[in-house]
Amino acid sequence: MNPLKDSYLASVYLYPGEVSICEEPTRVITVLGSCVSVTMFNPGSKIGAICHGTLPRCRARNECHSTCIEAFKFIDCALHYMLGRFRQYGIANNEIEIKIFGGADTLRSKSSNSIGSQNIQTTLDIMDENNLRVIAADVGDSFGRKLVFFSHTGEVYLKRLKNDNCGKRR
Repeated sequence: MNPLKDSYLASVYLYPGEVSICEEPTRVITVLGSCVSVTMFNPGSKIGAICHGTLPRCRARNECHSTCIEAFKFIDCALHYMLGRFRQYGIANNEIEIKIFGGADTLRSKSSNSIGSQNIQTTLDIMDENNLRVIAADVGDSFGRKLVFFSHTGEVYLKRLKNDNCGKRR
């Protein structure tokens, strides 16, 4: 089986500020810069989920009683939503495999307070708060990433998008 070429799979492009939770085998593709994607997978049920968060935290989070239209652009809202859905399926936090990607400093500021760094830190904080097991991560640096996530296996294919012209003078 070659998951990149299996034509029977449904294919979804995940845009910034979206979440995809898949009960059926699905190939989910997304491209990241400073944004962060987190994949969640439960081997027993073969349920997978992925988010594409653009900003670290929603300021109105404590005031929200239902999912607002822009909730998934925030890492905290997207992750709490995904965890809630896994709980609805009867999946405990310790039964979820987590992978984290993105958070690039695309402006090459090397600041510890860049949006990419904030997105990574928020993600890691939520992982710690919920006792989640991160089994793989590819975060930070100055390049984008293209991901292909297979919801039914939890596999993620990663391509680092390096721009050879970055930092060169003409």
